[in-house]
Amino acid sequence: MDEIDLRMIIVMCLTLGLAPFFPEPHIYGKIKWILGGAHGMGAMDWFDFIMHGAPWALLLRWIFVHKIKPAFSK
Repeated sequence: MDEIDLRMIIVMCLTLGLAPFFPEPHIYGKIKWILGGAHGMGAMDWFDFIMHGAPWALLLRWIFVHKIKPAFSK
């Protein structure tokens, strides 16, 4: 996992993480739906949320491992 380059993660966030882009980024719509109570969300919607959210989770993990964790090691 440490071999994944930050540039590749950013590309994944900007493509899969945000697609489709119009009328709003897909992941943004799913997050709003979940924060609104997730009424009417089916299994496919949850799977869709996980697939579009995975690049963002990778980005958060990369930031933690490479930026935050070393700061606490000093």
